[in-house]
Amino acid sequence: MAYQLTINGQTHEVDVEGDMPLLWVVRDHLNFTGTKFGCGVAQCGACTMQVDGVATRTCVLTVANAVGRNITTIEGLQSPQARAVQAAWVELQVPQCGYCQSGQVMSATALLEQNSAPTDAEIEAAMAGNICRCGTYSRIKAGIHMAAAQLKNTGGAA
Repeated sequence: MAYQLTINGQTHEVDVEGDMPLLWVVRDHLNFTGTKFGCGVAQCGACTMQVDGVATRTCVLTVANAVGRNITTIEGLQSPQARAVQAAWVELQVPQCGYCQSGQVMSATALLEQNSAPTDAEIEAAMAGNICRCGTYSRIKAGIHMAAAQLKNTGGAA
């Protein structure tokens, strides 16, 4: 069956089964490969994309349930919050192996788009479920704080 999806502001039509996970549609059919597969059960966060601005595990979201929603992949992040997160990640050398980082960046960006000055507890809650096998959690938290400070200092424009 054909489904129309809005991904990174553009409409894409895919002919797939409705129960196919959005992750596989985006990676295998549309070639947006920045989002990664990790566990397949929505526990690790590697597959995180933003769906209607909310960090969403796409390994369990079916393509049929994604129709009519605004989907953003790591390739489509363009907000000031996204640019601030990406700059902080580079400055603080947040990634180690990097495999989980697209999911981490997607979740951190969604957090800052909803909350411009999160506390440590709010960061921990928003980032729960994004697993980093290398253990860079302290750098991730520092990166989110740095991005929030940069946004505050620039009036929200990174």
